[in-house]
Amino acid sequence: MTNDSESQLPADDDADESAADGAVEAVPRAQLPELLHAAVAAVGGVERPGQVRMAEAVADAVDHGEHLLVQAGTGTGKSLAYLVPALAHGDRVVVATATLALQRQLVERDLPRTVEALHPVLRRRPLFAMLKGRSNYLCLHRANEGTPSEEGEGLFDPVDALGGPTGKLGQDVLRLRDWADETETGDRDDMSPGVSDKAWAQLSVTSKECLGATRCAYGQECFAEKARERAKLADVVVTNHAMLAIDAIEGAPVLPEHGLLIVDEAHELVNRVTGAATAELTVGAVNRAVKRAARLANEKAVDALQGAAENYHGLMETAQPGRVEELPEYLAYAVTAIRDASRQVITSLGETRDKALTDEDAVRKQAMASAEALHETAERLLADSEYDVVWIERSDRYGLGTASLRVAPLSVSGLLREGLYKERSVVLTSATLKLGGDFTGVAASVGLPSEARLPDERAPGDAPEAAFGEDAVPHWRGIDVGSPFKYPKQGILYVARHLADPGRDPERPDMLDELAELIGAAGGRTLGLFSSMRGAQAAAEAMRERLDNRVLLQGEDTLGELIREFASDATTCLFGTLSLWQGVDVPGSACQLVVMDRIPFPRPDDPLMSARQRDVEQRGGNGFMAVAATHAALLMAQGAGRLVRAADDRGVVAVLDPRVETKRYGSFFRSSMPEFWYTTDRNQVRRSLAAIDASAAPVRPVVKRG
Repeated sequence: MTNDSESQLPADDDADESAADGAVEAVPRAQLPELLHAAVAAVGGVERPGQVRMAEAVADAVDHGEHLLVQAGTGTGKSLAYLVPALAHGDRVVVATATLALQRQLVERDLPRTVEALHPVLRRRPLFAMLKGRSNYLCLHRANEGTPSEEGEGLFDPVDALGGPTGKLGQDVLRLRDWADETETGDRDDMSPGVSDKAWAQLSVTSKECLGATRCAYGQECFAEKARERAKLADVVVTNHAMLAIDAIEGAPVLPEHGLLIVDEAHELVNRVTGAATAELTVGAVNRAVKRAARLANEKAVDALQGAAENYHGLMETAQPGRVEELPEYLAYAVTAIRDASRQVITSLGETRDKALTDEDAVRKQAMASAEALHETAERLLADSEYDVVWIERSDRYGLGTASLRVAPLSVSGLLREGLYKERSVVLTSATLKLGGDFTGVAASVGLPSEARLPDERAPGDAPEAAFGEDAVPHWRGIDVGSPFKYPKQGILYVARHLADPGRDPERPDMLDELAELIGAAGGRTLGLFSSMRGAQAAAEAMRERLDNRVLLQGEDTLGELIREFASDATTCLFGTLSLWQGVDVPGSACQLVVMDRIPFPRPDDPLMSARQRDVEQRGGNGFMAVAATHAALLMAQGAGRLVRAADDRGVVAVLDPRVETKRYGSFFRSSMPEFWYTTDRNQVRRSLAAIDASAAPVRPVVKRG
């Protein structure tokens, strides 16, 4: 993202109307086709029927104060389909996305061109801006004054602390300091090449660690504050799901007031909101809080927190992972000690202010933020709320043999219903919102109840339903505008019915034989999507032994570099797990075979998913279908979507799990995926792959012999 593209400023006198001045007059609906046509032409695209239908549905939802779910397949042009009616309506709009790639596309490509294309009709140039969380922006105070020491010695130079200027971390910090003098945005994503998380953490702050614009010596120059100011003046604010979650569920407004909310990549919303609402109590976090409090809090409070930290560490060394229905007495005692000691530290930090210390404010804010985070998490763990799930998780991130306590909401649908839909129309869109051919499951997960659903199409003369307001029912419609691609002619969905049902062991000899034959028929060109890293590693090792094709494996290089290598060599295969199931965009002959090793059900021992499944069952529902099957179907729909990314793409999606054909729930998965031509005929699939391969590249690597 360039400095000029993060927010557009008025270019002339006719562009002085912005959201800061209040809503501007809406453009008549009759002009919507003209506006859409101009915008599509401006980005060099072609107007599509689904795009037109979606734009009209968005305008209709906004006009009638309703909520809308729109499934728009790849290639529909959904960004313009929601931007054009939003800009025409005149209210400020917030667009929340899940991925950096789409945020960049909106701010760098779609919005600048659309604004210019619509200017002759709108007679104004709407302003737009990107807004992220504070920790995404470089902190000038830390860059210039140093970082609060973990050892209680005030501020220190992170270059020396991280091994000096010759070490990798020290070099990254020096590069960040130089970049601070050059960048106009301070946005981490604008720095290329980037730096490690550890290096970035030295020169960034969370919202709780920030000194505040009025107290900080660099408040007038602060990158995060400038981004907020741009957002306040913008007609379109592009943000992410995490910021939306904070704004909606934490009661801490971080987004400017807006009359329309658009949630793109809405299939990711529940996971992102769950992540934002999840807290954990780690040994490392408690120890850091002790170190940060050591200089400014009184000795008694620090000693109490130190003792609580040591006790908690000892318990976590032997704690067994899994869900905790109720904190056992020994754990409750340890968490209570942390809560009480952190409260003492917070009180002490508020009482021991010493104006003679020039760096005290930064040290105090960091120490206070750590203690407050501990206190809040401990309080939540001890509350034993029926709406939370608590579990013990063991991870190498926190040191070998050390576990942590985690707490997450049992469901976020209620949080979303209360936080998203009461004050404005909301449009949620994605290529995968209909699972099993129906919107109901996804709608319920994001807080839209099935009983509030309206007919897909509005009948002439229908009066609008009150969809928002303090006591309003969030009435919503769901429409599927299809895809411009001809899925039955461009792709085959193949289920390997003849294979044995997969067990827990990733070593499936018959599956590996099938995989090798499919890759051989395709001449490489294979994206392998595995339900576990163990499965991906086992398959990669086996294929490297059997085939001459190069097999790339997730984790052996950065994901971006692996995707670039995969796209550049048609004989190459790329294997990986969950992050490859969505977001990978490789059109053309480099990806003509997408393989899924098994249905990606959540692990049976996943504490949160199993708790959600049981909750549905206790309320009389089908927990397996509502939770496990829905989770898996969404991933499979996203994974199948990796195959056809352009009008001339052709290929096969191969599911090496016979249950998609042989079990009763199999039809749910098949109907959740694009409408490819379906078969279980292994010979037909091999002939089709060979024909596609021959038309793309006549010469291909051969299977190794012996």
